Amino acid sequence: MTGTDARDDTTTRAARGTEAGGRALWSRDFALFFVARAVARLGDTMLPVALAAGLLEHGYGAGAVGLAMASTAAAFAGLVVLGGVVADRISTRRLMIGADLVRLVTQSLAACLFFTGHVVLWQICAIGFVNGVAGAVFQPGVASTVPRLAADIQGANGAIRTAESAAQLAGPAVAGLLVGFASPGGVFAAHAATYATSALCLLLLRLPPLPEGVRAVSGRGMRAFRVDLVQGWREFRSRSWLWGVIAVWCLYMIAVWGPTVPLVATEVVQQHGPRAYGLINSALGAGTVVGGLMALRLRPRRMLRAGALALFAFVGFPAAVGAGLGVSAMAAGAAVAGAGMSFWGVMWATSVQTQVPADVLNRIHAYDVAGSLAMMPVGQALAGPAADALGVGHVLLISAATSLVVAATLLAIPAIRNLVRADTSLVRADIDVVGADPSAPAR
Repeated sequence: MTGTDARDDTTTRAARGTEAGGRALWSRDFALFFVARAVARLGDTMLPVALAAGLLEHGYGAGAVGLAMASTAAAFAGLVVLGGVVADRISTRRLMIGADLVRLVTQSLAACLFFTGHVVLWQICAIGFVNGVAGAVFQPGVASTVPRLAADIQGANGAIRTAESAAQLAGPAVAGLLVGFASPGGVFAAHAATYATSALCLLLLRLPPLPEGVRAVSGRGMRAFRVDLVQGWREFRSRSWLWGVIAVWCLYMIAVWGPTVPLVATEVVQQHGPRAYGLINSALGAGTVVGGLMALRLRPRRMLRAGALALFAFVGFPAAVGAGLGVSAMAAGAAVAGAGMSFWGVMWATSVQTQVPADVLNRIHAYDVAGSLAMMPVGQALAGPAADALGVGHVLLISAATSLVVAATLLAIPAIRNLVRADTSLVRADIDVVGADPSAPAR
């Protein structure tokens, strides 16, 4: 751990105190945010079904479906860092409401296109691109909103992760029913309604103001914008535990998650049929729910160490499929893997939200998201050639072995394994006090 890390950790722990005096997790405002996140996740998991069914119904192929999805992913990944800078300069609540309203309009437009039968690929891609831009503006604010609403930040992240996992299980099934009984346009209309619900919840939200000194805005104009962007990078780079995890995660995305998702789908569908793949996916989703529930109860002192230990469980997913085991064994491996991934996700999110100063948290979270996503397309692109050269089973077994290497590497880095959790109650207390007295001095 660097000297900067040590100073950050000491200052953060001293400022944040103990959790004993914090407010209860299920406040009115956290409940509104919880509903907003769960409903939005439900809609997002319905979208791939709607796109696939709708475009195929209108004569387009799988390539068009991939292009429509890629338009959203490219806009999001390319702009999320800039979204983090914007979120640190403007009210995150207003940005999130605005992003939801933009997506309400775009998805309503998409619903009209599918209802009327006037479906043109470039229009669908343009709508997807706008959605990606809105998502890039929305996402950074999520990280800084959780600590302002809940004293128990780990509990809040665990609850949200559990709800999002349950929504991910339900979303494709709900979309399938809507396609069957209505049309793909009905799914887009329902998706638009989820954004309306999210925007309404955020509108009703009473978000405590940050201290004046926390808003370290360097001025207006492009030069000031670039200064904020550089400052965010410096803050990111100064924490070895933070950039260390992201660097290791790049390997994970290239060699583990990137190839596992498409190759598992290919192998299971070819060998056992689509129903078996659906069962395994459901098991993975159920495991993530269990992992979220575990994260609600377990409170390790060294959160990233505990999360890295949980990551060892992921080996069961690619290993079971790569070894050609039965569907039941694959489902069991997927469930255990999902639990480990979900537990790690809560430990990581909570560490970032409690260790990083509020004035740069949105930017740091944006760098985190961008770094996590950047290498996934590389892994997906390499999966096909690697499978052609080595065979799907062998590539999945290599991914399984690499997942063990990734978890072991995280544990081998002192700055990561020795990072001590930051207590969280005084963060909320400080915000409440400063919010009540705007003239209070900046920290």
